[in-house]
Amino acid sequence: MKTRTGSMESGWRTLYTAALFENDRSKIPALISEAESEIVKRAHLLFGAPGDHFEETEALDDALYMLHALKNCLKVQATDQLAA
Repeated sequence: MKTRTGSMESGWRTLYTAALFENDRSKIPALISEAESEIVKRAHLLFGAPGDHFEETEALDDALYMLHALKNCLKVQATDQLAA
């Protein structure tokens, strides 16, 4: 049985994974945006929550970093295609 906290954690992870593994490049920017939004919401919840959430906080930071890298790769590819 998932707790509310567990389902919230899996929500951002699901969106993050969807953005990383989407095959349709036209859908990726929207998925990145949605995942980033959920990650930020989750980080805010954890910031005020009692207890130690170090592992998930680190996972959130890593996920934002990877989404930023993916976003930059898409920009570079778009720029390269325009230059060609």
